[in-house]
Amino acid sequence: MLHYDSAHFDARSSGTTSLAEILGAFSYALDLTEGQPAGHSLRACWIASRMAVALQLPAADRRTVYYATLLKDLGCSSNAARIAELYLADDRRVKQEHKLLAVGLGPTLRYVFTRTGQGQRLGARAKAILAILRDGNAIVTDLIQTRCTRGADIARQLRFPEPVAQAIASLDEHWDGSGKPLGLRGDAIPLAAQLALLAQIVDVFHQAGGPDAATEEVAARAGSWFDPALARCFATLATREPGFWPDLAHPALEARVRAFEPKEQRVAVDEDYLDDIAAAFGAVIDAKSPYTGGHSGRVGAYTEALGRALGVEGAPLRTLKRGAMLHDVGKLAVSSRVLEKPGKLDEIEWEEMRSHAAHTTAILSRIAPLRDMAAMAGAHHERLDGRGYPLGLDAMLIAREARIITVCDFYDALTADRPYRAALSVEQALGIMAGEVGKAIDGEVFAALRDVVTKE
Repeated sequence: MLHYDSAHFDARSSGTTSLAEILGAFSYALDLTEGQPAGHSLRACWIASRMAVALQLPAADRRTVYYATLLKDLGCSSNAARIAELYLADDRRVKQEHKLLAVGLGPTLRYVFTRTGQGQRLGARAKAILAILRDGNAIVTDLIQTRCTRGADIARQLRFPEPVAQAIASLDEHWDGSGKPLGLRGDAIPLAAQLALLAQIVDVFHQAGGPDAATEEVAARAGSWFDPALARCFATLATREPGFWPDLAHPALEARVRAFEPKEQRVAVDEDYLDDIAAAFGAVIDAKSPYTGGHSGRVGAYTEALGRALGVEGAPLRTLKRGAMLHDVGKLAVSSRVLEKPGKLDEIEWEEMRSHAAHTTAILSRIAPLRDMAAMAGAHHERLDGRGYPLGLDAMLIAREARIITVCDFYDALTADRPYRAALSVEQALGIMAGEVGKAIDGEVFAALRDVVTKE
């Protein structure tokens, strides 16, 4: 059963929704694809923001630290498939375990030898290990470059100024120049990036081993990964502020993080901006797999056209399109080994795949403007005959909006390449869908889709 902390401020009561609320909710999706416990990005944002205040940074710089840390993992889905392929393992597990490795070549090599391809045939394991040993430095640089560049680009798509994008791009740079992808050193690394990385390490080790583990790890990396002055600033907060560690587990942390956004720098979120946010996170979702590039945007476009053809208009149509663009956000919780598998999924893999719909509902339910659409977006694999998932709803319980998203998702999945087959033609796809009318999909909605796609 999924569990997400329910403490949140319903901004609809005041007629507005804050950017911090929306992106704070979406940060839970980023935690999923990084294999981190729910709330990791929020906790890291809290830690970095506390340090920014202690350093007496001006409001504009504190805002940069706030959003660079909250959204530090925007590009994390873009290297997921490659990591799963390299390690023959669950990309989320690999990412989570790598963050806990001690500094140095020894721990890294031990990890490569013991964890690569666990459970796979000896020949496949040996081949994967040799590839990592042979090209390890180039591989790591490429993975980080992809992640950081993609994250910075999405930050720009979210309308953030360049300092936020540059901080996200520099997340994996180290104080002594040993980081990647550019090997920046010292003050050449944006301060927001330095704080975001330190906060990330603190939360990862705190979650795994408690306050002492986090404090010791920061001290051990001072002068190599971290500016010694920042390490001392953290140590002061961690040891002299009695509420520092308890705050990280407080039920109201999410609301407190929202309140930490500098008031002087707050930006209103209008309908156009919300559309841009939905499109940006659609891009995060699609980057999870090389087979889903553009899928969220296409499903959104089909849904908009289909909704209009069926008489949906105005604000409801706009909300419906956003739900369609975000219907697969739960796939960030699914291993790329499952998403990219060319053959039939086993029972455990199929259960993991099916979980993505429930994750979608849970994540979108956190966001005030999308809350009414959350269950409908999460119902895109329900069937009229009751044999769908995650809830096994039947025709009486499946809303029209969900039926629209389902048909559009079905059509785009058939007309795009997948690991197990090439894309089908429009005629082939419509032929397959026609056989599912009344069972998986709604006949009226399908007829409208057929009219839309055959007129293109």
